[in-house]
Amino acid sequence: MERRTVGVEEELLLLDPATREPAPRAEQALSYARAHTEDGPPDELDHELFQHQIETRTPPVDDIAELRRHVLHGRERAARAAEQSGLVTAATGAAPLRGGDPQTTRDDRYLTMVATYGEVARPGGTCGLHVHVAIGSDEEGVRAIDAITPWLPVLLAMSANSPYFHGRDTGYASWRSQAWTQWPSAGPTDAFGSAEGYREASRRLIASGAAMDPGMLYYDARLSQSYPTVEVRISDVCTDPDETALIAALVRALVDRALAGPPDTPTWRAELLRAARWRAARYGLCDRLLAPETGDPEPARDVVRRLVERVGDHLTANGDRELVDAVVPRTLALGGAARQRAAYERSGSMAEVVDDLVARTNAAWQRVSG
Repeated sequence: MERRTVGVEEELLLLDPATREPAPRAEQALSYARAHTEDGPPDELDHELFQHQIETRTPPVDDIAELRRHVLHGRERAARAAEQSGLVTAATGAAPLRGGDPQTTRDDRYLTMVATYGEVARPGGTCGLHVHVAIGSDEEGVRAIDAITPWLPVLLAMSANSPYFHGRDTGYASWRSQAWTQWPSAGPTDAFGSAEGYREASRRLIASGAAMDPGMLYYDARLSQSYPTVEVRISDVCTDPDETALIAALVRALVDRALAGPPDTPTWRAELLRAARWRAARYGLCDRLLAPETGDPEPARDVVRRLVERVGDHLTANGDRELVDAVVPRTLALGGAARQRAAYERSGSMAEVVDDLVARTNAAWQRVSG
């Protein structure tokens, strides 16, 4: 069986290693990277809405181990470019410490976004993980989106990696997801039913002013505007690249299952999806999640186990079962948010949280590079 290709985009923070605060110097880092294209594809790194962020992109591949290697290479290239500007990189959903006012990237579209949406745009400097899975058509893509939507909060809980924001414990495992849904076009969606239904809902949202263009349709899962893919955008960026690979493997398997037969999960109203998303963001894997099959609160461990069982045949067919079985127990035991809080408990210092994030973000590619 031919495997669907999958690719990811990771948003990383640029930090001043002395203050541990966000540093708005993405243009300098990217200028260095573009001048050294022999280190990687010229489009592997890109700017984001704010100057304290940098984005990495992998090519589409059909092997998750290869995807992980591309993730590491992107992180290495970003870190080396940042180093030339005296900075370090960190993979976390939100900045643990506050810097100065965020500086918008000097791009006409980004400047218009901030002018149009005001304060809503400023928490947009949070960092997510976007997973792209290949589809054959828009109709196929919408069928997949409608089918996997009830399972997306489970992926958010598994990736939750932003408990601290601007020097405070927010009480959430994923504060990024809460900040992000201030955008009027962001969050969960009702079932679209067809590609035409998707296009009509999107057209009306843009016409309302809630989004400027299709690129601003920040649905938790959407049809990509740039690639023939379903793009799942609900997850925090993961510090551990193994968890990045885990989320990518699960998203692909969910899409595979959705397109292999008729829908077998009830369609949820958006109100319940928001509740499921909120529980996942608030507690991560430390409490109960809303079971996608019933909508009832159940222990997160049980819901994750059923997700893996549900897509098990597709994980096996894709060659991903061994990785998933190895990483899921580690994530359940100590996920991203729990690791950040453990770093704080060791010292009572937010500086330790940031230093730990920087070290863990870059440890894997540093081991590979020797």
